[in-house]
Amino acid sequence: MKKMLLSFLLLLLFVEFLSAQNSAYLDDEGAVVFMYHRFGESKYPSTNIRMEQFEKHLEYLSQNDYKVWPLSKIVRYLLDGRAIPKKVVALTMDDAYVSVYTEAFAKLKEKNFPFTVFVNSTPIDNRSKNYMSWEQMREMQSFGAEFANHSKTHDYMIPKDGEDEQIWQNRIKYELKTAQKRLQEELGDNTNKNPKLFSYPYGEYSMQTADFIRSLGYVSVTQTSGPIGMHSDTKTLARFPMSEFFGNMEGFVLKLNTLPLPVKEISPKEPLTASKNPPTLTIELKKPLKNLGCYLSSGKTVSLEWISPTKVKIKAEDKLKSPRDRYTCTAQAKDGKWYWYSHLWIVK
Repeated sequence: MKKMLLSFLLLLLFVEFLSAQNSAYLDDEGAVVFMYHRFGESKYPSTNIRMEQFEKHLEYLSQNDYKVWPLSKIVRYLLDGRAIPKKVVALTMDDAYVSVYTEAFAKLKEKNFPFTVFVNSTPIDNRSKNYMSWEQMREMQSFGAEFANHSKTHDYMIPKDGEDEQIWQNRIKYELKTAQKRLQEELGDNTNKNPKLFSYPYGEYSMQTADFIRSLGYVSVTQTSGPIGMHSDTKTLARFPMSEFFGNMEGFVLKLNTLPLPVKEISPKEPLTASKNPPTLTIELKKPLKNLGCYLSSGKTVSLEWISPTKVKIKAEDKLKSPRDRYTCTAQAKDGKWYWYSHLWIVK
């Protein structure tokens, strides 16, 4: 009897061990977040999406049963440790350009899709014709739009030359506190509160910046491409930038079918390259991936040096060009999906 009981207990332990091992290799479904700036403004091709492109994006989401959530809902799931359902997407816009209201709003309202706009408040308060008004935002708010913090003046968040830590912290506090105050004064006390969302101007941050802004109570998003998942760093959540060049349907659908790369550890996390250019990135994976490939923003292949079946060093052949570049690594997953991770480098 004792032998049978012991055998049974050993079997249970073995099953639990296998379950733990398997869970370490389960794919993180995550969510895909797209970032737009301007709509139908062909004078600015690097930040503009053509309306025919945007309409196709929305139609594809609608026809293929994607769940379009406000970004705040996705972040609440992450903070609560809840698994994000399959096929969840968020649509975000940075800077609050007027074409969000004049061009995109009607299309989003027609589909009943919520969306998130990151606002830098100074041009709104100055009534710049290139930006939305507070009145227009209030109208959009009643149809599913949410508004979040993009700083007061759209200034760089990393320390500037000659700034000591106290001056830099005071500048960042002022930028975020003032913008948050204006959002709540104009759009209601509960605006951007649960959670407090922030988008880095120009997509630039250092780990010092990310840590400090997190200490102010914000969850921050970048312009670094990739999906987000349960293990994503809420100081630097990734989004896929959309523009005329990247807005074709083939690329859009590819990005919809991405999964977070199963990363165990990354070194360095710091995006500032300092004197090390080209920089070396070391990624340790949770499981072996035979078909991993890494690329610069230009599409040029980056060389890989495998240290072990799950650990790889990544380094470009030539110096990266200022002001910023990326190492983007992808690998084919199951069911036509792709693992994706992108690492920002700021070259000063």
